[in-house]
Amino acid sequence: MEVDTATTPEHNREFADVDINNGSVSGASDEEEVPAPGSVTLEQENDLFVSAMTPSEVHRRISASNLEEVLTDDGDYFIQIVISDPQKVGDGMSSYLAYKVTTKTNIPKFKRNEFSTLRRFSDFLGIHDLLVNKYLRMGRIIPPAPSKNIIGSTKVKMSPQQTEPGTPINQEWIEIRRAALERFVQRTAQHPVLRVDLDFINFLESDQELPRAVNTSALSGAGVIRLFNKVGETVNKITYKMDENDPWFDDKITEVEHLDSNLQKLSSALKSLVSSRRELSVLTGLVAKSAAMLSTCEEHTGLSRALSNLADVEEKIELLRSEQANSDFYILAEFIKDYLGLFGAIKCIFHERVKAFQNWQYAQMQLSKRRENRGRFELANRADKLDQAQQEVEEWQGKVQRCQQQFDDISAEIKREMERFELSRVKDFKANIIKYIEVQMAHQQQIISYWEAFAPFAREIV
Repeated sequence: MEVDTATTPEHNREFADVDINNGSVSGASDEEEVPAPGSVTLEQENDLFVSAMTPSEVHRRISASNLEEVLTDDGDYFIQIVISDPQKVGDGMSSYLAYKVTTKTNIPKFKRNEFSTLRRFSDFLGIHDLLVNKYLRMGRIIPPAPSKNIIGSTKVKMSPQQTEPGTPINQEWIEIRRAALERFVQRTAQHPVLRVDLDFINFLESDQELPRAVNTSALSGAGVIRLFNKVGETVNKITYKMDENDPWFDDKITEVEHLDSNLQKLSSALKSLVSSRRELSVLTGLVAKSAAMLSTCEEHTGLSRALSNLADVEEKIELLRSEQANSDFYILAEFIKDYLGLFGAIKCIFHERVKAFQNWQYAQMQLSKRRENRGRFELANRADKLDQAQQEVEEWQGKVQRCQQQFDDISAEIKREMERFELSRVKDFKANIIKYIEVQMAHQQQIISYWEAFAPFAREIV
């Protein structure tokens, strides 16, 4: 199924005519996570497997699977999402930026074919957290949301109130954020399951303000807790090594690590390229000003005319250098940054599989202990304890089976997700590389035309 994401919002552009949304191209069950054994005590074992699948969850999973088949097999379904018109709402430190979210679709799960609503930045973070909580432990790749910019947000909060409410504001970092938010929702909408999630549909459709996602605040208590949890997750990733029995995962993890490492190097090089290209643009502008000043004091008529035209050419090239820097940034640098985030999401689902394996091993360990207890009671002829011991053995046998099933399910789901991701990644890279080459060629051709037009003035100097 193809998702049309080529539509570009009709809003004022501060930069060159560059597709700053990277031309996203499309790429294809509710269970709760079992705590890792490192944080579980024997007294907590009764709460350990509360996440086992219930019949209702199985039904929802089957329904989602059937819906996924419908949406992926029929190419007539589409969804287009555009983020536009960033505007400041309120005044002072309580103010915030709101973005217009416009959606066009023919997916039956939506009530209307075309609609729009206003959403603040924390709403985007909130829907991302909801999707992560629902689908990450199932092995689904959740596109990462843009990161916060506390300095930029504070500048907007402290800026004077706009003369007319709802008037779009133009700042470079706001435009960068708007484009990043658009790519985030587009990538989410490309996923055949995430796009029909009820929370995601409500995020796009509802005209009402969403409940305040206070947990997304970087300086909140929940933010501090998330920081400690991430530290704990990182330590667990480093210290625990899983005995891998599936060579596919060994190969895929190695491939992801290599791709991520090289993408980070490319991202760093692109940042330097953008910085150098912008510096070159500034220096070219200085050359233009110097040539113009020199032409005014030059007594030779032909030379003065040539210097004046040289100043005009350098001034035009200055603008082209700036446009080249923008294309470097929006078409390539931001695109690579997005994929670094996606590879981070892939690492997260691999880690979820490791956690599922840990839970399975923990359940097997507890089952062995319960069987040992039952054996001791049998040898001691403790009939009063034997029935309870037998019940515990049967209970943990069920938990072992459920954990094994969860591990098998997430392993199979990750393979399906990676297959869908690889197809999407190849299409994305091909589209963006071709677009970047075409833009660079157009810039070079324009520069050649400028110099060709200048050449006659240089030849006329006698």
